[in-house]
Amino acid sequence: MPQNPYLNVLVTVALTVLFIIVSSYGLGYLARYIARLFGSSPKKQENTFAGYFFAAPWIVGFLIFVVIPLGFSLYWSFTNYRIASGEPTVWVGAQNYQTILFEDDSFRASLINTLYLTVIGLPLQIGVALFLAVLLNQQLRGERIFRMSFYLPVILGFNTAVLLCWRLMLNTGTGIINQIIRSISTAFPPFNWLNRVVIYIQEVSAAFFLGLNTGKYNLLLKVIEAGFPAENRVPLWVQSPLWTKMSVVLLMVWGCGAMMLIFLAGLNNIPKELHEAAEVDGANPWQRFWKISFPLLTPYIFYNLVVGMISALQIFEPIFVLYRDNQPIVSSTISMVYYLWQKSFSHFEIGYGSAISWIVLVIILIITVIQFRLQDRWVTYDIY
Repeated sequence: MPQNPYLNVLVTVALTVLFIIVSSYGLGYLARYIARLFGSSPKKQENTFAGYFFAAPWIVGFLIFVVIPLGFSLYWSFTNYRIASGEPTVWVGAQNYQTILFEDDSFRASLINTLYLTVIGLPLQIGVALFLAVLLNQQLRGERIFRMSFYLPVILGFNTAVLLCWRLMLNTGTGIINQIIRSISTAFPPFNWLNRVVIYIQEVSAAFFLGLNTGKYNLLLKVIEAGFPAENRVPLWVQSPLWTKMSVVLLMVWGCGAMMLIFLAGLNNIPKELHEAAEVDGANPWQRFWKISFPLLTPYIFYNLVVGMISALQIFEPIFVLYRDNQPIVSSTISMVYYLWQKSFSHFEIGYGSAISWIVLVIILIITVIQFRLQDRWVTYDIY
């Protein structure tokens, strides 16, 4: 390869284009040859060639970037493959899986943390998305501006720049979120009491989950002994292991714009005649929502639940950016995918990390299958 970096890019692009062309023609000719073996007509053979020719870039890309890496990952999960060790790769069978499931306390902690984010964060995310969708469905002035504002977090995503801004906003002393909480608590004393109640409940529950991680509940006893928080207390978002998971939950709720649009589409699909008939019968807005809108929204709730569950079980970016440099508290919020990254790309234990990735895949598949099996008990498709 030439040493000029610009020339390197041009040569790489040219080789890539050439590979796409050659692979497209090759797959097209192979498909036409197979069609000929099955006795297809000349026209059908040409149609087969054209179809596979245009689909070849995706098919070849899927094979190269998905199927082949999956095969290597599955093989490595049964080995002790390490990048930097210099030792030969040895087949260890199911030893990696046995260690992860029965001996690795760190994986157990990551599993519990991920379940916390899923069980606590996902219902809050769906609830806030549904609440926003109902508000935006009222067709008030400035509705489009609010839709854009609520969907903007989805466009921004969990990229590093946005998460670093959140890290500054969540700072205990100078962060704007705690500054707002202090201002409202000073101006409105009932909010101060509510804030302290929320802090106490959150710290007790977080201490309990941390006790599940380690098997020791000393921190829970200390939180209970400390009693009700003082008047000047604010959440310690990124400074305390009691608040690390809740800060990630806050970011999950902040990014609920995609779920909101799904619910908004569902609300718009509900026939207005049903609400008009209920209003004539004397039903109030809450009764119309609970008896009409909510049952007809269950397919959309189910979709958001499945997609949100898969996303929550794979959460990585917020934890990586917020807590990677804060090792004393990163263990309190480490997720399964973060632990996978840590083993694979920090400790270079590729075999062990591959085994973790397949366990995560199996967990997601099991939970998804259970959700589909249980949908008939609460999802209403009658009107559709």
